[in-house]
Amino acid sequence: MLGGKTPREVGGAFVAQRIVAVYPGSFDPLTNGHLDLIERGSKIFDELIVAVLRNPEKDPLFTVEERLEMLLEATQHCTNISVDSFNGLLVDYAVRKQARVILRGIRAVSDFENEMTMALMNRKLDGNLETVFMMPAVSYTFLSSRLVREIVRLGGDVRGLVPPLVEARLRAKVE
Repeated sequence: MLGGKTPREVGGAFVAQRIVAVYPGSFDPLTNGHLDLIERGSKIFDELIVAVLRNPEKDPLFTVEERLEMLLEATQHCTNISVDSFNGLLVDYAVRKQARVILRGIRAVSDFENEMTMALMNRKLDGNLETVFMMPAVSYTFLSSRLVREIVRLGGDVRGLVPPLVEARLRAKVE
């Protein structure tokens, strides 16, 4: 990469090509682990699209619109991040957004098998799409949205696990 861009030959000259990545997830709720990957990913890619999956099979705590609002607010300090939602296949969404990379987080070895299987299937569906795995900061390796929801439902304290704006909305949901 040259200055964050991949060179591409055009008419005998090399032209910098923007690298757009998609970081998909449910983000129900957004955690500090997610935010860690978003901020670090924004330093690697020219554009990072944080994409909330619209999954009618799940019963989420927050609506897609609420999750988008929280993501927008939590990432407003990052200039190359956009927030969106999608349904259907991730590879189709990535193609529509002209993304060349899918960013995925791996907290532990136990995440790797499932993530590798998905990455290989995505590559099978679109050979031009790459998956980049990132590990969160050590302090977030145990953290998941499911655990945060459970802690809140049982009356526990989630300070330091989620951004303050998410903590306030979580409290409002369970009270």
